[in-house]
This record gives sequence, structure tokens and C-alpha cells, in this order.
Amino acid sequence: MSIVLRPHHLLCTQGYSGKGYDNDFVAHMTDVVHQLRDVPGTTIRLTFSTDTLCSCCPNKLGTDLCDTQEKVKRYDAKTVEYFGLEEKDYVYQDLIREIDAKATPEILADICRDCCWFPISACCKNICEGRYVK
Repeated sequence: MSIVLRPHHLLCTQGYSGKGYDNDFVAHMTDVVHQLRDVPGTTIRLTFSTDTLCSCCPNKLGTDLCDTQEKVKRYDAKTVEYFGLEEKDYVYQDLIREIDAKATPEILADICRDCCWFPISACCKNICEGRYVK
């Protein structure tokens, strides 16, 4: 079974460090991120809509609807554009390896600059140093 992820969450899963919107979100995110980072060969299904992580987010208003919809769609569009992503299945670690090889601090700032987590997370450091590439 695949974990369903939207494009920009490929970046978030690399920067995640145990902080989140509320306890339910943190518990769910921690479980999903553990699977992605620590279980080799984990398959993801890339979607251009709400995903597994959105399921516990207090900002989710409905299917493909977030209270920050415009911002979320912009993050996804820029992630797709920079990394040439398609709505299909990928092996998470393989895809992360490809993204991390292309990512620069400038690209990440362009995608994520107005994300509330960007200034306090380790996204840029982890991605640009390839920290979660096995």
C-alpha cells in the first residue's frame, strides 16, 4: 500500500522535526515520516490534491480544500515545476535522492518562503545536505 503525498510534502517530510499544529497532527506526521525515512522501498503515490498528511491537519476543510488553498497549491506547483514531478507512484527514497540532488537554498526559498514552518524547520539544511537520502 502506498502513502499518498502531495508534491510539496516531499519537502516537508525531510524537514519535519516533531513539531506541528496539534497533538493529533504530530502523532500522525511522526508515524508517516518514520515510515518514509526508515523503511527502504516505501512507495508513495504523488497526488495533486489532499493527501495522507492532510488527513490530520486542522487546516483541511474538505477534499482538495485547505484554508490556505492558494498558498498550498502554489507550493505544489513550484515543487512540480522545479523537480519535474508527475502524478504517479514513486519509491520515496529514490525520489528524495533525485530532489535533493537538484535542490538549492534558492529553490527552496522560492517554494517555501511564506510557509510558517520554513524559518523554524530543518528543511533547507536536511534537503541541501541530502540528510535523508539512504
